[in-house]
Amino acid sequence: MSKQLLPVYDKPMIYYPISVLMLAGIRDILIISTPVDLPAFRRLFGDGSELGLRFSYAEQEAPNGLAEAFLIGADHVGDDTAALVLGDNIFHGQHFSALLAEQRAVVEADKGCVLFGYPVRDPGRYGVGEADATGRLLSIEEKPANPRSNRAITGLYFYDNDVLDIARTLTPSARGELEITDVNRAYLERGDARLFDLGRGFAWLDTGTHESLIEASQYVQVLEHRQGVRFACLEEIALAKRWITPEQALALGERQASSGYGDYVVDVARRAGAAPPPS
Repeated sequence: MSKQLLPVYDKPMIYYPISVLMLAGIRDILIISTPVDLPAFRRLFGDGSELGLRFSYAEQEAPNGLAEAFLIGADHVGDDTAALVLGDNIFHGQHFSALLAEQRAVVEADKGCVLFGYPVRDPGRYGVGEADATGRLLSIEEKPANPRSNRAITGLYFYDNDVLDIARTLTPSARGELEITDVNRAYLERGDARLFDLGRGFAWLDTGTHESLIEASQYVQVLEHRQGVRFACLEEIALAKRWITPEQALALGERQASSGYGDYVVDVARRAGAAPPPS
């Protein structure tokens, strides 16, 4: 089955990247997956209307690279700006919603792209970005032997509409894929790429291995048990943004009432003013 449907502690992995888009104020979401796995995502989310969202679905028939998303999703993007988030990336940090909204506004106003960097101990395992004091991207390298910085490029990207034209000009790399690094390098060469440093106070987890999947589940479990709140709770985000009503959130929670997650959604909805069902 699709890795993105595996649970990271108490919810499917894909809830975490979807929550990032929601926190950025994005409601039109295209999920791209394999022909085999896509029906499972449709069963999970439907058209998204229960969460105040609009989900669309598209097939990537072969693993031809991340940048192919902009060829597959060109009609979905249309004339708008676009965000791309990988299905196995988890982000968590204070004031994340405000940060995302700010960077989204930067792209909409100033064009170009915004990449999100995160300090790591072993940057040679990642795509690495180097930026000046203003955040302007100076260089980007893929798994460098001698990294110029310790800032790994995470799996979250904001682009202006030029990304569609850039993606159309790409040729496959030596491994036969359309590389997202080549997209970012095109913006770099134009002087239109920025690197936002997430830095201290944020967590970025790439759940691409069995070990990292366990670590992510443990991270989520510890935080939620200590704080008594759940992050990447899609119903809570939709309610906070007033995309759904407390009564709609309550109904969604009650459908999952046999789980701690469902109980949490019910509690959030009632604290927001949802009336209890008649006795």
